[in-house]
Amino acid sequence: MEADVSEAKADPVMTGGCQCGAVRYALMSEPTHASICHCRMCQKAFGSYFAPLTGVPKKDLVWTKGSLSIFKSSEAVERGFCRDCGTPLTFRYIERDRITVSIGSLDDPGRVQPEIQYGIESRLPAFETLDTLPGEKTEDGATPEELARMRSRQHPDHN
Repeated sequence: MEADVSEAKADPVMTGGCQCGAVRYALMSEPTHASICHCRMCQKAFGSYFAPLTGVPKKDLVWTKGSLSIFKSSEAVERGFCRDCGTPLTFRYIERDRITVSIGSLDDPGRVQPEIQYGIESRLPAFETLDTLPGEKTEDGATPEELARMRSRQHPDHN
């Protein structure tokens, strides 16, 4: 899918993109039905315990930069990602007029609160206790030299 660089008639509600910045998008309506999917396909696609997703009507997702790569993970579903850095970006039931984006790829993911969990039959046991684990900030366990080497090369969270 090539970027649609045509001028939008309205300002985007939210924007997002991949880690390297090669692929960027705009949501032209407020995303709805935010979810977490624990199914095994989503675990593999995200390389994580689950996939956090929220969506819009397909017409309300505008590609503003780059090209989306597609993997058809089943006869019913296709998943979009950045071919350069691998960031999972979209999930779509092929026969529906709705597309979801990965919440983590949004420039302001904190604006979206998951409402439901799917695929709970595959929910990993560790997920139930993650909030009870001790935590520390990145800088707490790193020397200044290590922090300097960790300087992000990621695209900033804005266009």
